[in-house]
Amino acid sequence: MAINVEAAAGTTRVVVVDDHGVVREGLAYLLEQSPGVKVVGFAATGEEAVLLAARLQPDLIIMDLILPKLSGLEATQRILDKFPNDKIIALSACHSPDHVYRAMRAGARGYVAKSAVGGELNMAVRTVMSGGRYVSPGIIPADAEKQFATAIPKGPYDLLSRREREVLRCVVAGSTSANIARHLSLSAKTVDTYRGRLMLKLGVRNRSQLIRFAIENELLPV
Repeated sequence: MAINVEAAAGTTRVVVVDDHGVVREGLAYLLEQSPGVKVVGFAATGEEAVLLAARLQPDLIIMDLILPKLSGLEATQRILDKFPNDKIIALSACHSPDHVYRAMRAGARGYVAKSAVGGELNMAVRTVMSGGRYVSPGIIPADAEKQFATAIPKGPYDLLSRREREVLRCVVAGSTSANIARHLSLSAKTVDTYRGRLMLKLGVRNRSQLIRFAIENELLPV
C-alpha cells in the first residue's frame, strides 16, 4: 500500500472550496501561514468538491456554503457519506444559529463566518484537526455547543429527498417543468408532482416563497 509522505510527516492537506477565485487564493494564503498546513486543491462548485475529495482524499476541506449547482451543505453530506472520517469546516457569510445547526447536521466540524479575521480560520483548523469543534464566537450561545453531542432537530430542508432538492434548485433558478424534466430525465407531470410536494412540505404557496426559502437555506446567493 502506498504511503502518503505528507500525512506521515504530519502535514494537514487542505482543499479549499469557494466559487470566487480571489477568495480561494486568499484563503490558501491564510491557511498556509500555519506550520504544517498545505493547500493541495481548489474547487469552485459543490460537484467539483465531491470529485476532488474522492481524488485527493484531503485531511480537511474548507467549504463555502453558497455554491453553484450543488450547495455546500449538500456537497458536505455527499462527501461524508463516502468518506465519513473527512473533516469539513463550513465558511459562511450568514451569522444565525440556524445556519450553524444546518452545517453541523450536514456533518461539518466547524463553522467560520466570512467576516472573521484570518487568525480565526487557522484556529478553527487547529481545533478541528485536534478532534474538537469550532464555531465563530458570538453566533450561538456558549452553552449551545452541547447540542452537538446530541441529535439536533431536523429542519424542513433536511426532510427533503435528494431528488426533491434537485427539483427545488431548478425551480428557483427559473427552469420550466419541461426543462427540469429533460435535465433530470423525468416526465413534466412528475416534475409538477415534485413541485407540489415541495410546497406542501415547506409550507409555501408560490415560487417567490420557494426562492426565499432557498436563500435562507443558502441554496442561492443573497
